[in-house]
Amino acid sequence: MKDIGYLAQDISILHRQYYKDTGKQFKKHHLNPTAACILLTVRDHPDINQNQVAKSLVIDKGLATREIKKMEQLDYLTKTSGTGKAINLNLTGTGKKIIPIINDIRKEWWQSRFSETGISPDSPLVAAIEKVVKVITSDAKE
Repeated sequence: MKDIGYLAQDISILHRQYYKDTGKQFKKHHLNPTAACILLTVRDHPDINQNQVAKSLVIDKGLATREIKKMEQLDYLTKTSGTGKAINLNLTGTGKKIIPIINDIRKEWWQSRFSETGISPDSPLVAAIEKVVKVITSDAKE
């Protein structure tokens, strides 16, 4: 049996290849794959704050700050006062229009990889990865 530690390496390879392959497509929209993930997270969780975005994507707060600032300048995101010192993030009209494009880029890349290998979206592997991610990011909602 293969050492489970290699799974992390394999997931990292997938992650890097996804970024490499989709980077040019996202760049056409002045985005990168991380920014695209941030926009999808904001879409999925209206009024999420910047700290919650960083936690849910397991990215550095500084990176989240820089990417969110860029997306504000592109009129993809807006900030509003939240509870206490929190600043909530929401999509603008322009941000809502870019979401289907982001979804298509992401979906096409993964569908291509799945079709090459015969893995389907309902594979136990997919469910297992989702379960691990849920555990890792469970405190992001706090």
